[in-house]
Amino acid sequence: MGEYESISRLNQYRIMWVFVFYDLPTETKKDRRNFSLFRKELQKDGFTMLQYSIYVRHCNSRENAEVHTRRVKRFLPPKGEVIIFNLTDKQFAMMEFFRGCSVARRPSTPQQLELF
Repeated sequence: MGEYESISRLNQYRIMWVFVFYDLPTETKKDRRNFSLFRKELQKDGFTMLQYSIYVRHCNSRENAEVHTRRVKRFLPPKGEVIIFNLTDKQFAMMEFFRGCSVARRPSTPQQLELF
């Protein structure tokens, strides 16, 4: 295995995707407000909607994924259920996406500029 293949393989396990699944109540005006605030905070933190109530964020490292996981925990709504989990880039690449019976295009990996 060449040096480039080795680095590429390692990156597939180092790069992470953070998923946030949520099921929040919307019965009252306050519930709807909390739902909206939670969604807006996810978007403000760089999460993108994958499906309704499923948001995902690309992270360049496990450490970066932990930062965003902690951030989401800080703005959890008072009611409802939220699930946060991480996948490696390799695991994400193995996901299959369908629309109806047809294979759907996988969401593209964001091009992110990393500043040091």
